[in-house]
Amino acid sequence: MTKIKSTKIKLGISIGDPNGIGIEVILKTLSDNRLMELFTPLIFGAKNIILSQAKTLEIQDLKFNFIDSIEDLKSGQINVMSVCDESFKHSFGEESNESGKISFQSLSAAVASLKSSEIDALITAPINKNAIQSPNFEFPGHTEYLQNEDKATDSLMLMLSDTARIGVVTGHVPLREVGKQLSAELILAKLFILNKSLKDDFSIRKPKIAVMGLNPHAGDNGLLGKEEQEIIIPAINQAKSIGILAFGPYAADGFFGSNAYSKFDGILAMYHDQGLIPAKSFSFGTGVNFTAGLSFVRTSPDHGTAFEIAGQGIANEGSFRAAMYTAAELCKNRNLNAELAEGALVVNKSRN
Repeated sequence: MTKIKSTKIKLGISIGDPNGIGIEVILKTLSDNRLMELFTPLIFGAKNIILSQAKTLEIQDLKFNFIDSIEDLKSGQINVMSVCDESFKHSFGEESNESGKISFQSLSAAVASLKSSEIDALITAPINKNAIQSPNFEFPGHTEYLQNEDKATDSLMLMLSDTARIGVVTGHVPLREVGKQLSAELILAKLFILNKSLKDDFSIRKPKIAVMGLNPHAGDNGLLGKEEQEIIIPAINQAKSIGILAFGPYAADGFFGSNAYSKFDGILAMYHDQGLIPAKSFSFGTGVNFTAGLSFVRTSPDHGTAFEIAGQGIANEGSFRAAMYTAAELCKNRNLNAELAEGALVVNKSRN
């Protein structure tokens, strides 16, 4: 995918489920005009939907630029591209096929702009995973859909905070299926993505990665399960053989219960809750979900649609704001490291 070279990063935003808090946290975040000095936001939505929610939620003094084409994008304003059904009427807190359709229209349009390099990165507001299901979207969530659209062989859900960067080997799968899906090959693949992302996206030269065990006490030498000995340790050893600084497996309770996590640049958990419970404990309301392993940068807030508080105007926009800042930072890091790598390649060729 071609890099966009511009003075200001263009951040695309999908609105998520319009019956949830997605649009609220987007507009609250963008009500701070100082953000426009750092990047140019582009919301993939519809004029009627955005204005209706801004009025209902009493979010005022927003400077919109409603556009039909990327050529009309303006710096210093909240750009909104009309890609969704204008006739939609929100019904806060309710799951519906109509709201799922809107969330897919927004997401698919944003992804199309990513593919054509019209925007630099994507920030996704929360979807309702049930409402969005259709013949066009048969995935457990954003991560799997974006991996498919990017034609990436694999990806990694990576939860970010000031405290830790935590990835998960298995994502949106039932707990009973985790042990069946685990393999040394899968763990090694996730370690490879995490290691590369820590270098390319976070500019960490020699990242140290902690690997969690699957069973209580990391299996207790096989007493509580053999996955550590038969799957996880072989994967760690293979990772080390190709230069990845992977360590473990660690018992998750003691690892996260102590200060051990602070000694590592990245952490690889075996399943969703093993990684996301500590991640959200560290930074709920300000954490960021980043999809590593894709050709583009995608972030999202660390919460869902929050139907139970939708429309009340009380949603906290802290996590969405962090997702925007993080997306911009990762774009800059990725471009800078790509340029440094290209420069090193030119130097090496000249020496030869």
